[in-house]
Amino acid sequence: MKHCPQPDLQEKPADVTDRGPVPRRLRATAAAIDAVVICAPIVIGVLIVQALRVDSGGTADRAVFGSITLLSAGALFVWNRGFRDGDAGQSLGKALTGLVIRDSATSDPIGHRRALSTALSTDNRAGVEVVAERHAIDDGFAPLPRDDSIGATRKRRLGGLAVLAGLLCVVGLVSIAIGAQPLTIGEVWHAVFAPTGTAADEIVSALRVPRTMLGLLVGIALGVAGALIQGHTRNPLADAGLLGLNGGAAFAVVVAIHLFSLNAPSEYIWFAFVGSFCASVIVFGAASIGKGSATPLTLALAGAAVAFFLQAMTNAVVLLHGNALEAYRFWVVGEIAGRDTSVFWQILPFVIVGLVIAFAGTPGLNVLSLGDDVARSLGTNVALNRTMGIVAITLLCGAATAACGPIAFLGLVVPHVARTITGPDYRWLVPYAGLLGGLLVVLADVVGRVVVRPGELQVGIVLALVGGPFFVALVRRRKLVSV
Repeated sequence: MKHCPQPDLQEKPADVTDRGPVPRRLRATAAAIDAVVICAPIVIGVLIVQALRVDSGGTADRAVFGSITLLSAGALFVWNRGFRDGDAGQSLGKALTGLVIRDSATSDPIGHRRALSTALSTDNRAGVEVVAERHAIDDGFAPLPRDDSIGATRKRRLGGLAVLAGLLCVVGLVSIAIGAQPLTIGEVWHAVFAPTGTAADEIVSALRVPRTMLGLLVGIALGVAGALIQGHTRNPLADAGLLGLNGGAAFAVVVAIHLFSLNAPSEYIWFAFVGSFCASVIVFGAASIGKGSATPLTLALAGAAVAFFLQAMTNAVVLLHGNALEAYRFWVVGEIAGRDTSVFWQILPFVIVGLVIAFAGTPGLNVLSLGDDVARSLGTNVALNRTMGIVAITLLCGAATAACGPIAFLGLVVPHVARTITGPDYRWLVPYAGLLGGLLVVLADVVGRVVVRPGELQVGIVLALVGGPFFVALVRRRKLVSV
């Protein structure tokens, strides 16, 4: 009699998953990770507030950083336990531990509102279960799809602009309240709404308010200009230095300082603006030599050549004349401190005109992004649109560089951040880049006042510390030419 082996009743098929209750260890680990996400900004904020003692910070500084800490923790909680848990079924903790939260009856996501109520109260957890990710996938669990209709997309983008505008107002108020000189909340309030000429009033009205206004204006100008430069050159690594605008401004500044012994920014601002304008004319003219009009490739090549030439000429003047070096070394680092309101009002008309031209040219820039040949076949005047773009870039970059010096990496970083939010549509990308630029400049200025207190770190240095790693990460991306 032939012996037949009996099947192993303990062996499970490969496609059968364990549908038992989730181990408490995994749930506790996920909860701990989610708690760390919320507590991290609180711990950092408490340390900063404790460090701002009476001799190094005022009550306004501590109140501002405390409020920012609470708002950051609340925003992280809503994002992690509300939108991630409700729409995707996985907070950061659940994603790392392989768990999913879902509706126990339908096996579908529970939505962000229900997820928030579940996270805040134990009474609202009926009908909600946490299961293994494999279990959920086998039951057909899928994250809630995003509504990509035209109306929903427009609503999200408008909401994003509103949020950025609100953040810009908040950061502006923070910039007025925080500085190298500690002030109380009462002193800041009195200086803004009922000034009487006290020392605190002078600090706020003569120093902090002008630099905040100038930072907002310069950031908006450079953010929009960076988006336009990358769009017209179709180069994801392009910024104001690529077209020679910074080089033209720098050369004009050192020549003006040497010939006319100018020292104040309000005195040589016009020379810097004229230098940027002349550099843009030379670059555009050189790129247009030959058959046809300027192309992204010829603009980039002509801009690089002019920028290197102007840098060499600037170095020659600086090395030969010590008085030019002394003033130039403070201008070239890029800062908004030490500028009075006259500088703001001098560049404001140029920035407004540049913004109007920039927004008017965004539809044409969308078509140009398809390529010059396609744009011509669609009836677009390529030469006119590119000329309008160069004029807008010159006005915006020239005014901002003349007022504050070359601020590195802003025009490079901001358009990419805006593009991840809006996509390639320049009708939305340009305003997002402007608001993000203003937000980043003022925020970098506030950070520069705090990190080396009682001294200050220039905006250009702070932004370079942020932009350097971003530039390296950008170069390492595979889809680098997807502008």
